[in-house]
Amino acid sequence: MIKRLLIANRGEIAVRIIRSCREMGIETTAVYSTADKDNLHVRLADRAVCIGPAPSAKSYLVKENLIMAALHTNCDAIHPGVGFLSENAGFARLVEEQGLVFIGPAPEVIELLGDKVRARATAQKYGLPVTPGTGAVTAAGNGALEAAEAAAKLGFPVIIKAAAGGGGKGMRIVRRAEDLAENISLASREAESNFADGTVFIEKYLENPRHVELQIVADGKGNVAILGERDCTVQKNHQKLIEESPSPGVTEEMRNAMAAGAVPLFRELKYRGAGTIEFLVEDGEFYFMEVNARVQVEHPVSEYVSGADIIRQQILACTEGRMELENGQAALNGWSIECRINALSPGTVTRLEIPGGPGVRFDSFLYTGCTVPPHYDSMIAKLIVHGLNRKHALARMDRSLRELVVEGIKTNIERQRLIINHPVFHYGVFGTSWYGDIEKEVENVH
Repeated sequence: MIKRLLIANRGEIAVRIIRSCREMGIETTAVYSTADKDNLHVRLADRAVCIGPAPSAKSYLVKENLIMAALHTNCDAIHPGVGFLSENAGFARLVEEQGLVFIGPAPEVIELLGDKVRARATAQKYGLPVTPGTGAVTAAGNGALEAAEAAAKLGFPVIIKAAAGGGGKGMRIVRRAEDLAENISLASREAESNFADGTVFIEKYLENPRHVELQIVADGKGNVAILGERDCTVQKNHQKLIEESPSPGVTEEMRNAMAAGAVPLFRELKYRGAGTIEFLVEDGEFYFMEVNARVQVEHPVSEYVSGADIIRQQILACTEGRMELENGQAALNGWSIECRINALSPGTVTRLEIPGGPGVRFDSFLYTGCTVPPHYDSMIAKLIVHGLNRKHALARMDRSLRELVVEGIKTNIERQRLIINHPVFHYGVFGTSWYGDIEKEVENVH
């Protein structure tokens, strides 16, 4: 067992990792920018190291500073968390070159799966259906003409995606040929800013699919555990707002078919740690979208229905080559829903009241008196509930959102209540464009 681990991230995911490490007897080193000096993860960790000023490009994305912090505090391993460098093969390789354990897949696996262009080709190799798309494209020189020809062949609308990213960053929907070049440039710049990689590609845009992902944990020796699927269909600008497990739009037959393609892919790659394989589901068919070679923000709903501590299993898989999970699909229990709580303005939290009771979990870095800086992702907390079934979970989420109080900053708490109480959401039949249909109705609430 490793003795000390550096968390190369911030906020709620850093807090989440610290808590699992403490239960495992592993000491932690937190890193922080000057804007995060009073963040909860800094307070909870055994050690903390400042790695630079507020902009992530000068702090959380500086690989050398992270490595130096780990070596300086005698860490054995580095956990990248989510976002930032979590799917950066260069960082994983640098970690291993320094004799440290990277809590994630091997660098060559990250290169293969973290690059969505290569991941599409790999998925096809294992028989998974993919949406029609291209390789890497550019808006410069002959690349602009080639991209235009490829998009025309796919047929508009198309979607431009960052090859190295996620979370809606570096994404643009294009409905007219004349808007293509500009949007490729915009998506590429956004991808470079967020992921230090401006590579983008084009896919045929499905207007209203469901977004479904399988949660996996693998030990690197061919054992692959599937902890059910999550539905991440409620999105704004390709950023998830609400997740649930299982998915109301996936049949047992579809679930088994997804797993039948996913298991051999992860097994043959000797994948280690946690990850997800993501699909678009439309008209009873599913299409491979990407692999996220890391733990996901929405992992708590899978933890609730499976009973597993995914962070714990991820660390065990990467440091000891084992996991406390059975190979194959896990038996799932009940229904879990997660609402992402986002800050709509920066500021200081003057009052915080957290809901409680059976089956209620609040993952956050918030405390009364803490500052929410303007420099990073707007998500400040995750409210997760577990119930006997979907109806029970929805009632529990509504009750918990009513009890949650965050004052001093503007949040989306009331908007989330409107979504989960909407008749269409209760019925469970909707696609990724649904939130856009009710956006004005929801976002006019203050």
